[in-house]
Amino acid sequence: QVHLVESGGGLAQTGESLRLSCVVSHGRPSSYYNLAWFRQAPGKEREFVAAISRTGETTYSESLKGRFTISRLNDLNTLYLQMTSLKAEDTAVYYCASAYASYSDPPMKYARAYGDWGQGTQVTVSS
Repeated sequence: QVHLVESGGGLAQTGESLRLSCVVSHGRPSSYYNLAWFRQAPGKEREFVAAISRTGETTYSESLKGRFTISRLNDLNTLYLQMTSLKAEDTAVYYCASAYASYSDPPMKYARAYGDWGQGTQVTVSS
């Protein structure tokens, strides 16, 4: 029984901010998992956005570093993505993902590393 549900997507204008959330439900505590955000624009491959490990280590797509911030609250079983200075090219469906990980595992940036995915939430940025 694994379930991930994204929320917080919607319509924003260039320069505005959005905060995405992902509630994660696993058979193990959420702290046992590495978590990540990916996005997919129409006609494009799924793209890595950001990831966070069990210990709170983070890694970002270089193109997004400085505008997006990933965080987690394990006691609330929730993953967040704070997006600022939004651009039209940020328009995509955003997915959260999880993977069971060892304590020392660094955050992973490849989609194939994650076995559990949410349904996605649409983010549309108009210029």
